[in-house]
Amino acid sequence: MTKLLDFFKVTPQYLLPQHLLSNLMHGFMHLRFKWLKNATIKLLSRLYKINLDEAQSQDLEDYPHFNAFFTRALKDDARPIDDTPNAWCSPADGVVSQSCSIERGNILQAKHHYYSVEALLGGDIGYAQQFHQGDAAVIYLSPKDYHRIHMPTDAQLISMTYVPGDLFAVNPATVRNVEGLFARNERLVMRFENAHGPFSLVMVGAIFVGSMETVFQGKITPEYRPTLEHWDYTDKGLHFTKGEEIGRFNMGSTVVLLTPAMQMPMLGKIPAGTPIQMGQHLADYPNSADLPKPNRTTASVDEMNSDPDDVTKD
Repeated sequence: MTKLLDFFKVTPQYLLPQHLLSNLMHGFMHLRFKWLKNATIKLLSRLYKINLDEAQSQDLEDYPHFNAFFTRALKDDARPIDDTPNAWCSPADGVVSQSCSIERGNILQAKHHYYSVEALLGGDIGYAQQFHQGDAAVIYLSPKDYHRIHMPTDAQLISMTYVPGDLFAVNPATVRNVEGLFARNERLVMRFENAHGPFSLVMVGAIFVGSMETVFQGKITPEYRPTLEHWDYTDKGLHFTKGEEIGRFNMGSTVVLLTPAMQMPMLGKIPAGTPIQMGQHLADYPNSADLPKPNRTTASVDEMNSDPDDVTKD
């Protein structure tokens, strides 16, 4: 029954004009007709059980359009930032849909389905090699979640790359059935560095995610570009602190976190399906005594149960 339901949820997405529909959604979310905007906010708040009590403003008149509501700021105490030393906090609200070690340069998407780090990062082989044998975590944001993205730790922004792509949904059914989904959809690849080394935060777009934007570059989409676009911030001195806002999604989507080998093994050991809120403790940097040996043999449960010959790669 699950496979049949997945078929009807996923197959039409191959036929839909994904970018056109997302453009239309972006326009709709910025309409300023008060009656339409207020009715839409009330309807979707009930449909997705959005918690308005957390919002900085609960007065619908304070939101000029639906997008302003969807990317609303929260009260100062709604998302306390974890103060555990030497640890990451979650950059977003959502569910940890996958957490794994990066084996042979591939990240687990769903059972028997993998995608390559190189593909996720836009084909930059040299940069991707830094994360081979590292760790990854994927956080899925549903429409009810807070849609601002924050820093998991103190770090300097080195660069950002816009990678064009499809706009499939990122719900569980699509994740199970679309090969290399997160390396196939449009995305923003952000490169950071701190005293522990490099790490990457990838914002993955999806259908009806009418816009992705960052605090340092503004709105990135739409318009949708046909080619990669790269911004170098090496000499800009863009330092961000743990919990500081760096970007926003419209509607729901996904954040992928990558760390190099032995930098943060805990990032790859979070149980799949773990609900989390922005600012909550996510993973710790290890003490030197706790570091695994360079030739790692640990794997996720799904990897251990899979046949290596059946691995699907991008």
